[in-house]
Amino acid sequence: MTPESAPAEAAALKGNPYRPVRAVLEEVIEETSTIKTFRIKPDEPVSFATGQFVELAVPGLGEAPFTPSSSPAVSDRMDLTVMRAGLVTERLHALEAGAELGVRGPLGKGYPLDEFAGRPILVLGGGVGFAPLRSLLYALVDDPKRFGRILVCYGARTPEDLVYRQSYEEWGAKKGLELHVSVDKEAPGWKGNVGVVTTLLDKVKLDPKTMPAVVCGPPIMMKFGTLKLIELGFPPESIYLSMEKNMSCGVGKCGHCRVGPYFVCKDGPVLTYAQVKDIPRIWD
Repeated sequence: MTPESAPAEAAALKGNPYRPVRAVLEEVIEETSTIKTFRIKPDEPVSFATGQFVELAVPGLGEAPFTPSSSPAVSDRMDLTVMRAGLVTERLHALEAGAELGVRGPLGKGYPLDEFAGRPILVLGGGVGFAPLRSLLYALVDDPKRFGRILVCYGARTPEDLVYRQSYEEWGAKKGLELHVSVDKEAPGWKGNVGVVTTLLDKVKLDPKTMPAVVCGPPIMMKFGTLKLIELGFPPESIYLSMEKNMSCGVGKCGHCRVGPYFVCKDGPVLTYAQVKDIPRIWD
């Protein structure tokens, strides 16, 4: 690399979706018995749009795709909330602060914030699916003049399975943000709603004609959440789904995430229900 070519070559490397950036694990936050948030500091800033994802690599083992749960306004740090569920996530959960990782991306397409501007927004989440929704909430509340009422309905199996519990009071105090939480199973000391998260939709004020609905969670929750929204009058094109559960390579080469005509990693992971509703077995 000559001095004259260095800037151009550095720019090319920066836009290379195959090149990981070294990152240091700064903090591990235990959310539940199976979910942790990993705060990493990349060697160079990693900017992303809310809803995009990155590939997080454990050196010597492999990588897996995760959607950042932190604010897209922050590029020198990144939070990734991960459930322990496989080889890479098992190793991640065993790491401590100071460990070296790799981060590749951002990849895919995120939430269409321009389409949300000036409208009330419903955010419907379940379990660890609240991770990309947390990033969306940061983007929305950071620009209150641009976005309207934000209605959040979030659920988990038990109170112990709720993520980001330390933030609920802060979010509840945000002007224009309305947070409702439910658990499937009642527990001692729990004073909130009991029932699957869709039961909250019968207890809040909705405006299906103007309100986009953003849905993310386990497949079964997304399926019945979407069906409930359709029942309530939300048009398919106003329901935004995070479909990242089958992603692998992140660049449309392995085909693992293909849903009908779409490669979720390239055409999504955010897709509308109108795009996928006629494709068989989309919740598998």
